[in-house]
Amino acid sequence: MSKRIIIDLLHKLEQDHRLQGSQRTTSREVLGITLFILANRGSVRLTKERFQHSTETISRYFGQGLIALLKLSIEVIKSIDRQFRDIPTEIRYDARYMSFFKDCVGAIDGTHVDARVPVEDKAKYIGRHDTTTQNVMVVCDFNMCFTFALAG
Repeated sequence: MSKRIIIDLLHKLEQDHRLQGSQRTTSREVLGITLFILANRGSVRLTKERFQHSTETISRYFGQGLIALLKLSIEVIKSIDRQFRDIPTEIRYDARYMSFFKDCVGAIDGTHVDARVPVEDKAKYIGRHDTTTQNVMVVCDFNMCFTFALAG
């Protein structure tokens, strides 16, 4: 991710989703902590060393950053046509598909992504390949843009 994109993301989260720091930490560092944890598979220990804060502080700032990113995701992951009134051109102008897919709003699929979970919950998240995973369901439109995402 380029520096410009991260700066734009920071401004968006500050202005629209109330991302803020504290007396000792800037909102920039809160976003840095959040992105660092997400990029490093949730390693609080590694984040603690990198940012020189306590475990409690890292956890608190990660929670704040994650809430801001979740609010942003609601704004970003959505269909352009929220009422799904328009038939996609890929279907409307192709007689092979029109009668079958005229009410189609997208393609849905599920996948498993790696997950780090507490040891006591690990058994609930074991996937087919004996690794801990979480099931994610997403819907894409015909432009391959996400219109819905659900983890669970």
